Amino acid sequence: MILDKIDPTTRILALIVLTTPLLLSIDVVSASVALAATVVLAPLCGVGPMRLLRRGWPLLALAPLTGISMLLYGRAGGEEYFSFLLIKVTENSVSLSIAVMVRVLAVGLPAVVLTADMDPTRLGDGLAQLWRLPARFVIGAVAGVRLATLFRQDWQALDRARRARGLADENKVKRFPKQMFALLVLALRRGSKLATAMEARGFGAETGPDGQPVQRTWARPARFGWWDVAMLLVCALVSALALGIAVYTGDFRLLGVVGSNAN
Repeated sequence: MILDKIDPTTRILALIVLTTPLLLSIDVVSASVALAATVVLAPLCGVGPMRLLRRGWPLLALAPLTGISMLLYGRAGGEEYFSFLLIKVTENSVSLSIAVMVRVLAVGLPAVVLTADMDPTRLGDGLAQLWRLPARFVIGAVAGVRLATLFRQDWQALDRARRARGLADENKVKRFPKQMFALLVLALRRGSKLATAMEARGFGAETGPDGQPVQRTWARPARFGWWDVAMLLVCALVSALALGIAVYTGDFRLLGVVGSNAN
């Protein structure tokens, strides 16, 4: 898999390179180009269509909500279709709502792809050796990422526990907030225990017993190779191509205001 050859810190940087330029314009064209490129390139990163759907379903549920709010309260312009108090559905708000929904997917799905199967240990190696971040921050980041990877397992364990106690027959909609609260409590407890254990083992120390700064070593070297360069170039090319096509077609709208369709 290509992502196995790329340092996790490069994935984060590539995600920034790909998605940040897309935030400049709220239009369907640039978001659609970036979204199509993500779907096409995802299998090369080991994320097939079904896995992408399973991991990205929260985005699919969130996108319509953002679109509805923009549809009802977005910048008015063009022909007016409906009006009631503060609600104004116009030609501009409709186009903005569609663009926002597509952009949510265009910005969110690359994160789903690039963070798939990310190794917390390799992430820590890259943050410390390549980005030269403080060791204390690196260790905290590694611990946080590791805990985040356990959420799905914890959710499944809570689900099995409810089934074993005969509580699984409850409506899923009613069960969701209760189980989510249980997951939150479990995560807070685990986080506090981990923080206490790390402090007890000296991970939070900045100086040793002799008063000298702690010099930490890393078991595995982190390197920035050609695969990392290729990943950054591809992401930069996709974002530049998306914005370039939007400008060429006249659909580029700086923050949803400037463009041929704006009023």
